[in-house]
Amino acid sequence: MGSGEDTGAGVAGGGGGGGAGGVVRGAVLKALVVVGGVLLLRRLRRSTTRWDHARAVVDALSSEKFSREQARKDPDNYFNLRMLTCPATEMVDGSRVLYFEQAFWRSPEKPFRQRFYMVKPCPKDMKCDVELSSYAIRDVEEYKNFCDRPKDQRPQPEEVIADIAEHLTTIHLSRCERGKRCLYKGSTPPEGFPNSWSGATYCTSDLSIHKNGEVHIWDKGFDDDGNQVWGTKAGPYEFKPAPKSNYDDMFSPLNFSAPLTLEKKIESSFAIDDQ
Repeated sequence: MGSGEDTGAGVAGGGGGGGAGGVVRGAVLKALVVVGGVLLLRRLRRSTTRWDHARAVVDALSSEKFSREQARKDPDNYFNLRMLTCPATEMVDGSRVLYFEQAFWRSPEKPFRQRFYMVKPCPKDMKCDVELSSYAIRDVEEYKNFCDRPKDQRPQPEEVIADIAEHLTTIHLSRCERGKRCLYKGSTPPEGFPNSWSGATYCTSDLSIHKNGEVHIWDKGFDDDGNQVWGTKAGPYEFKPAPKSNYDDMFSPLNFSAPLTLEKKIESSFAIDDQ
């Protein structure tokens, strides 16, 4: 019985010693194919994951949020503000450009702060997931209430790219550890970025994006001696999604798609000023 089984294996492999060699070569070849496939999959997953993080941040920021609850609880330190962000265009490298504005909730048509945000994966040599940079806008009047307007009444993608002005800040966001309330969080470097508003020489920003849709933003300006000269001191602004039923009669519908579930996917800090 044993010899018969061995003979059958030999015939299938081509017979004799050559058959054994063929089996070995075949096994080696299969192993190489499997290893190559695994390496390729890892590369693809790594690349996809980096851009998935960036898309998640874009989705989380592309919405209308308010600091209403915080202003009600602590009116001495916080105003009820409306934060509105939506997609504006995409760069050739895949980076997404968002338009961002903040206004007092009673006068959303008069934003006091307008920015472009550029969102892309962090460079591979950095220990972070998403790079979020803010830029000034060449002609802010042209972009007031950009997200509230029909798409054919907004500046078009090529105009948006031409209107991206000087770089203001960059925040590096990392995925939060499992079990935390946040999805992503990050900040500017400790030395911050140049800023000359209200006696400041530099500014810093902290940002966290939460699973429940909240975005916490803390912008602060400092003078040469490290004294804070603008921005809230009590803590970050906490912007929460507006319950649709409460705000339908206050604001016009937004012209972007509803964000995906934040658990499956996911910006900078606030001060009433112009950085």
